[in-house]
Amino acid sequence: MGKAVEQLLELGGAEDRFTYSHATLRDAQVAALNERFQERKDRIKLLAHRAKEAGITEVRSLDEMVPLLFPHTAYKSYPESFLIEGKWDRLTKWLGTVSSHPITPIETADITDIDEWIARLEAKGHLISCSSGTTGKSAMLIASQKDMAWSQRDTVAVFSWGSGVKPAQDRRMMGLAPIAHVPKNVAIGEAQIAAFGDPSRPRYRLNVPPITVGQLTKMVVLRKKMADGVALPDDIADFEKTSKQRQETLDRAMVEAAEAMVRHRGEKLFVSGLWNALYQVAVKVREMGYSGSDFHPDNCIYVGGGLKRAQLPADYQEFVHATFNIPANRNFQNYSMQELNSGMPKCQKGGRYHLPPWVVPFILDQDGSALLPHSGGEVEGRAAFFDLALDGRWGGVITGDKISLDYSPCACGCAGPSVRDNIVRYADIKGDDKIGCAGTVDAYVRGLS
Repeated sequence: MGKAVEQLLELGGAEDRFTYSHATLRDAQVAALNERFQERKDRIKLLAHRAKEAGITEVRSLDEMVPLLFPHTAYKSYPESFLIEGKWDRLTKWLGTVSSHPITPIETADITDIDEWIARLEAKGHLISCSSGTTGKSAMLIASQKDMAWSQRDTVAVFSWGSGVKPAQDRRMMGLAPIAHVPKNVAIGEAQIAAFGDPSRPRYRLNVPPITVGQLTKMVVLRKKMADGVALPDDIADFEKTSKQRQETLDRAMVEAAEAMVRHRGEKLFVSGLWNALYQVAVKVREMGYSGSDFHPDNCIYVGGGLKRAQLPADYQEFVHATFNIPANRNFQNYSMQELNSGMPKCQKGGRYHLPPWVVPFILDQDGSALLPHSGGEVEGRAAFFDLALDGRWGGVITGDKISLDYSPCACGCAGPSVRDNIVRYADIKGDDKIGCAGTVDAYVRGLS
């Protein structure tokens, strides 16, 4: 690890990590970006290709880093045929193009599904998480044990900072949503339980089977087969039957979750989940005749992910908070994504998401090809980030989000860069999400795989 990278990552344990201004951090961040590039340019095949294509041998400015950032679609660049036809050896080779570490050989001839493929890689120390794929193919994100350890420390630190809740092991943990059973989610959940959960009070988990990566990708595979006209009637019938059974299980689980919330209403609760499920449980709690006045006055809430295209009333957040008696200063919100390893917690006073010193922000033009002028104040455009904490893959990613990055001091007192609470997805406002370098990245990866 380079000296500049080490200095920035050491701030992960500092209480004042969000107080460092952009001007204070700029030189150290550029130096750290170059250290990461020099360390990994010969280890990550896709990075080596991008550097050669752009003629970059050294990073001396944020502008020079832009061609080296990966579009978020890079982690979806595997051909769908690898999943549909079970070409696990080819999928492993594709994974090697985006990994920081050599992929340890695994036996693939007898693998029957993607969950088994993931299990064999995990046994070799390669951890695969998967995005929900709500808008298409799922992203396959490789990580290391070092990444999991960082995520565990970071989730406790950002939640405590953003909510004011100290890791005192004095709350009953209430998990109210089905969560994908992937390494990062599991690691974060374990860390939160250890830090905030009362050991004498078992965590409540929504009574549904865990969602595996295989289940997440099964829909993608079937959708592709249907589009190509090769899906068999039995495949479709089996999927419809399974979907119906899962919905019935989820409906029962929502009722059970509401009953559990009412049962433990006098205890100090740590409520977590996705907005859609949280809202459904809150509605059922109200239908049972209970509301905020019946719950403990010091509950807190951790919400992961966005709406996932769920259609909810405009006041869904206020409704959930009022139902579970979540005080304004215990409402934790976090801006992050599976492609990053670190969170950006929202402060209580300025309404902004604060970036830690080891996450370097870039505001790009709409197609992600050029850095917009960063002259201080506020700048709006396509968000890109470099997370220096990432170990298992390249830390630079161009997102699908349009954000406003503010370099001015926040009302909360922090001088570091922050993101305004007006984040939108380009796919939602433009009906499309085209990143300029995505095509060349796809072409390169497909050529190797």
